[in-house]
Amino acid sequence: MQGAVQETAGSDRAPESIILRVALLSLAVNIGLVVAKLALSVYSGSLALRADGIHSFVDVVASLALIAGVLLSTRRRRDFPYGLYKVENVVAVIIALLIFFTAFEIAAEAMTGETSAHPYGGWVLFIVAAFIPVPYILGTYEVNVGRKYNSPSMIADGKQHQMDVLSSSVVFFALLGQFFGIPLDRVAAVIVAVFIVRAGWDILKDSMKTLLDASVDYDTLSEIRTIIRSDPVVSRIRSVTGRNSGRYIFVEAVVEMATSDLKEAHRASERIEEAIHLRVRNIERVVIHYEPEEKVHLRYAVPLQDREGLIGDHFGEVPYFAIFDVDVRENRIERREFIANPFADVEERKGVQVAEMLLAQKVDVVLLHHSLSGKGAGYAFEAAGVEMRMTAAVTLAEAIADVAGHHGVEGGAPPR
Repeated sequence: MQGAVQETAGSDRAPESIILRVALLSLAVNIGLVVAKLALSVYSGSLALRADGIHSFVDVVASLALIAGVLLSTRRRRDFPYGLYKVENVVAVIIALLIFFTAFEIAAEAMTGETSAHPYGGWVLFIVAAFIPVPYILGTYEVNVGRKYNSPSMIADGKQHQMDVLSSSVVFFALLGQFFGIPLDRVAAVIVAVFIVRAGWDILKDSMKTLLDASVDYDTLSEIRTIIRSDPVVSRIRSVTGRNSGRYIFVEAVVEMATSDLKEAHRASERIEEAIHLRVRNIERVVIHYEPEEKVHLRYAVPLQDREGLIGDHFGEVPYFAIFDVDVRENRIERREFIANPFADVEERKGVQVAEMLLAQKVDVVLLHHSLSGKGAGYAFEAAGVEMRMTAAVTLAEAIADVAGHHGVEGGAPPR
């Protein structure tokens, strides 16, 4: 079995500068939100607003982790031949754990903590309302960039920001209730904690699937199978597997090819790899293991000294050949027949002409008493991929019994 490997060139990679630029934008926005929300929470005494500020502080930590993850994932080390791409997934898991911790702290303070609301002006409501669309716009932008370049940590950060819209809305209504003397602050804080846990679970689930080498999604694998199957040399796909590593995909396939020529099979594998790289985004490496097509039927030829079935010693001079077929899958021997050797009395090149006659019969295996190595017939069989197998059988019946034992098949009708 042969294998071929192809990797993407540097120009095919997603531009890391774009991802870093978006991560830095996320960091700047989150720092601004943290400062504003915590300052307003101190002014208003709102527990819900303070919880939302803490949530935004976690976003700052997440943005820093995202930047670190992107930078580390692009580095190459000899100790990690498959790259450090999964660092991004590890970062996403850390983000999820931070989210769970934050939710627990918020819920605990809402249930047991003390609050002291202060009177405040309507301008506080106006500012909090202005905060609501900011994380959604930023989160949507991050998710789109993350999906475009298949960055799991960027997608995780973006989804987290999108969920902030719900928590910011709850905080706004809590402040509105507090403004009119309705005590909604604790309830709002618990609701914010629930939103945070839900966002964290989605991030954790997606990241752990990649870290545990879960398969690439069905649609991507189906597209890869279609590409492989479209090559004219491929006769059968045995398996196609793929795994994510950070934003990149590693693919491995085992295929059968309708050729015994290794050079032709290698050229076909290179065509397949190139097609996969062109049509499927973020392919880092493709490995194609190619094998000769597995034949369902094998045709044997045996040189015979007479029609009674005595195997001859001289390949080119025997008067007859027995031909029989073996159905490997159905476990039985099928057609058997004798054919005359019209070249037995030829003066020159009789062995080569006999070999050509058997090749015309599409023989797969020739059973022999003596090797044809270094002879014209041997060269002809080697070039055509025909196996020349030595046998100690004296008669055709013994040879068929040996073949039947080799394949685990049943005997058929006698030769005619």
